Amino acid sequence: MEHNMFCFQCEQTAGCSGCVGKAGVCGKTAVTAGIQDRLTGALIGLARASEGKDRSPEADRIIVKGLFATLTNVSFDDNALNELLEEAGRLKDSLSPMCGSCTADCGRTEDFDMNRLWSEDEDIRSLKSLILFGMRGMAAYAYHAMVLGHEDRGVMDYFYKGLFAVGYDGYTVQDLLPIVMELGAVNLDCMAMLDRANRQAFGIPSPAQVSLTVEPGPFIVISGHDLHDLKLLLEQTRGKGINVYTHGEMLPAHAYPELRKYSHLKGNFGTAWQNQQKEFADLPAPVLFTTNCLMPPKSSYSDRVFTTALVSYPGMVHTDGRKDFSPVIQRALELGGFREEVTLPGINGGTMVTTGFGREAVLAAAGTVAEAVRTKELRHIFLVGGCDGARPGRNYYTDFVKQTPEDTLILTLACGKYRFNDLELGSLAGIPRLLDMGQCNDAFGAIQVAIALAEAFGCSVNDLPLTLVLSWYEQKAVCILLSLLHLGIKNIYLGPTLPAFLSPAILGYLVEQFEIHPISTPEKDLAMILA
Repeated sequence: MEHNMFCFQCEQTAGCSGCVGKAGVCGKTAVTAGIQDRLTGALIGLARASEGKDRSPEADRIIVKGLFATLTNVSFDDNALNELLEEAGRLKDSLSPMCGSCTADCGRTEDFDMNRLWSEDEDIRSLKSLILFGMRGMAAYAYHAMVLGHEDRGVMDYFYKGLFAVGYDGYTVQDLLPIVMELGAVNLDCMAMLDRANRQAFGIPSPAQVSLTVEPGPFIVISGHDLHDLKLLLEQTRGKGINVYTHGEMLPAHAYPELRKYSHLKGNFGTAWQNQQKEFADLPAPVLFTTNCLMPPKSSYSDRVFTTALVSYPGMVHTDGRKDFSPVIQRALELGGFREEVTLPGINGGTMVTTGFGREAVLAAAGTVAEAVRTKELRHIFLVGGCDGARPGRNYYTDFVKQTPEDTLILTLACGKYRFNDLELGSLAGIPRLLDMGQCNDAFGAIQVAIALAEAFGCSVNDLPLTLVLSWYEQKAVCILLSLLHLGIKNIYLGPTLPAFLSPAILGYLVEQFEIHPISTPEKDLAMILA
């Protein structure tokens, strides 16, 4: 059967099987999906042409940018994607200049036709999809680190290896499985690189209370993940009577001392990314998107949306290059903001949230935690986090946290926390029961905490009174899951649905090897975990 498009990389893919119509559930058109497929095929061609040659920094960067641009909810702009496609082609031609005039049909440096992947044997397709989607997620972290001047040879080497593997016909399931698991190890290195980059640039995060109230007067909402863009915006708005509010995965910015020193970084606006079309309606302020989590803007606020870096949408004002945010600033002054103080409560009605429990803050209490476990004051620790989304059933995570017993702690990270981060859960042994560790990339810090606790107890991570309850939506969740599997962490609860790109055989392998559990109900899962 012929389709307009085929995409099944995100959790909300149509029918839990794949978007095949004129547009995907995310809003990208079939035309855009086709360009993204051609861009991916061109990156595979570039990886092929690079084999055995000295790679250029330009080739490295276009591979990172190209993979990131094809991640869910990043670029909806055909022109921007075509520019990346042309650049990939130019770089490939510079590596193999004779190929253009060669009449031999060797296919050695050809761009890859992604339709070949989508029509592959389902197990091969499943494993290659894990590699491709995992690389797209990892590319987001590599890009953020790259912006801050940090790169890693091993991470880049894997991008080339993984792209080559996706386009290579000769690999069996047994060949591909180690490449999949290697991605988990490399992504751990990539997250560590971004962790170093953020800390060198913005300081060591520490707990911070963040208001959900917007003060009267002009303001800007900044969304996405890029802390560097936030700092540039804060610098450019200093002394201009404009306040700045974070949105979505920008919330953890309030934990970094080099960012919260700006007095006009006031608080957080709104809840999770998937609520933006409702929460931004008629907003008297501009919104600057720095990375993914952009949804097609509604007419009620489309004239107030600005984009930068790789995130883009047709018709929206895009700022790149020198990062001059003057158009955003001017729009904020024109719109004027709210006349009176406005509070947009969290999903559960709270008006204040706390973030910034990085690994230093959590590990400072490791002795207290260990003692509380020994005295049975603390029965269990849950890490409830991951990507949020709009599919029904995600209230599971809210209900799960609400139903956790008072003798348990909850660690959280990524945008899934908006389901419950405004809840007041009290404290245990002098420690808040709910500890927000930051963005999705801060999974690296959570892993370090788990490893440190295991060392303190003289056991493996799997023997700790710790359970991971994860939600997934896009491709960064894929590479983080692979990192957890690389570390041998078992008994992960995953939802709200299992990835459509996993074939029954590959899913069965993961379940058998790592005891992955699809979520059921909070009541049943809590009873099983705490039994």
